[in-house]
Amino acid sequence: MRETVSGLPPAFWWLWTSTLVNRLGGFVATFMALYLTLDRGYSATYAGLIAALHGLGGVLSSLGAGVMTDRLGRRPTLLAAQASTAVSVALLGFVRDPVAIAVVAFLVGMASNASRPAVQAMMADIVRPEDRIRAFSLNYWAINLGFAVSTTAAGFIAEHSYAAGFLLEAVMTMICAIVVFVKLPESKPVQAAGQAHEDSVGLGTVLRDGRFMGVVGLSFLVALIFQQGAVGLPVAMGAAGFTPAEYGMAIAVNGVLIVVLQIPVTRFIEHRDPGRLLVASALLAGYGFGLTAFAGSVGVFALTVCVWTLAEIINAPTQTGLVVQLSPAHGRGRYQGMYTMSWAVAALVAPLMSGLVIDRYGAEWLWGTCAVVGTVAGLGYALLMRRLPSETSTLAAPAPPPAPALAAGAAPVIVEEAPVVATGVDASVQKAVVPGCGGEGRSEVSAS
Repeated sequence: MRETVSGLPPAFWWLWTSTLVNRLGGFVATFMALYLTLDRGYSATYAGLIAALHGLGGVLSSLGAGVMTDRLGRRPTLLAAQASTAVSVALLGFVRDPVAIAVVAFLVGMASNASRPAVQAMMADIVRPEDRIRAFSLNYWAINLGFAVSTTAAGFIAEHSYAAGFLLEAVMTMICAIVVFVKLPESKPVQAAGQAHEDSVGLGTVLRDGRFMGVVGLSFLVALIFQQGAVGLPVAMGAAGFTPAEYGMAIAVNGVLIVVLQIPVTRFIEHRDPGRLLVASALLAGYGFGLTAFAGSVGVFALTVCVWTLAEIINAPTQTGLVVQLSPAHGRGRYQGMYTMSWAVAALVAPLMSGLVIDRYGAEWLWGTCAVVGTVAGLGYALLMRRLPSETSTLAAPAPPPAPALAAGAAPVIVEEAPVVATGVDASVQKAVVPGCGGEGRSEVSAS
């Protein structure tokens, strides 16, 4: 634990704290369906429509938030997303008209998803390349720890007052915005003279990046598989005669394993080949769900959950690190927005896919389809990583040690690219090129 958390900058830990607090307050998504059907008396069809609108808002905001992250900056985008989420969630607890509920739920989906590209881009800015896998893993650990606590608390809160749940999430989200405002500086890289203008990295640039769009496509396939844990698995277990409580026991293994294993598994994968890790995670995900076809008891269902949870633990930080590696510094927001959209679209498609396959062909065909999709994704990662430039192997490779500081009277330093990461003082860590030293004179120089 000490080795895993050491060496990361203070700004990362404030961002991590903001993520944890945000997930600790994630009550609304947990009890929205119960609130609409039990408390408000709406039909299950209407509740499903609201969930779809919430997801659609997330899909649409992914790209817009990515553009804002690059143009306005990481910090303003994050502040706007969290403040608007707090306001819209609080409003959702008080609107009564069905059309108004649908509109506000759509806005909540847009606002809550808009923070993700900014968080991921800021994390890539403030953490050294050799520490990114570890940082993304710790962030994912915080997300799941917060989710595990919030889902447990949501049940107790809903028994007393749904309105209290909406207001509590709004307050905790606003606390996140305050943490960002007080403790986190802007981390957007500073452009040096002669560099291409940041607007030259537009959405068209992202779409024309064949390698990156390949990663997005494969990410969609993997996300489609993982989504079945929340949409296909409960339906299949219910059709097989299992109770909601038994499904809860099986799926709880997912959260427990992530909280317990994320850090030790990160230590194991941190310096390993990301291509092999992504292939392994895709296969584990596909065949983990594929094994569900043979499950006949809660214990066996829980064992299958163990398999695909391990895939999730490996995939999340590795794939996010690959996205950062393929992204230009001034286009990280747009690239992260496109990557985030792949998961949001999968969240929309997965319910349709699972429902259609189960109704027409049976649950066994759904799990077989997951195995096929996982195999296709694994082969795709194997082919894609072979085509990547050799420097992508540095995803998990340690950076060279800093060169000694320049002596007085030495040649001037020309800034090539400078991610601004302040920690309470006017300071930054800049990558510099020393004239006269050629390409080998690059070093990390602390400048104030």
